Amino acid sequence: MWEWMAWTTPVAVFFTCIVLMLVGMTIWEIKSPTVMRKGFLPITTTRGDRLFIGLLTAAFINLIWVGLGEKMTQWFSLESEPSVWISFVVSMLVLALVLRKG
Repeated sequence: MWEWMAWTTPVAVFFTCIVLMLVGMTIWEIKSPTVMRKGFLPITTTRGDRLFIGLLTAAFINLIWVGLGEKMTQWFSLESEPSVWISFVVSMLVLALVLRKG
């Protein structure tokens, strides 16, 4: 059933983090309903909105990193493609920023 996807450790960790965030946000929403607020995003958002925007941003960061991996090897004269763990950390930091300040 899952053969179509390349389940590497970084991919599994990324999706596990997403599932844990969704479960955590659901429990948080039940315990403490959200209020609309305005941060640096140009719209008024709820916690769920910021999570959705942050997850999309994190996914795009990872896709761009993987897409540019071969080019970065040429640009920076690397021996191998840069680790996807770098993009994972960067995307999680951006996600945290959007959730906190967005």
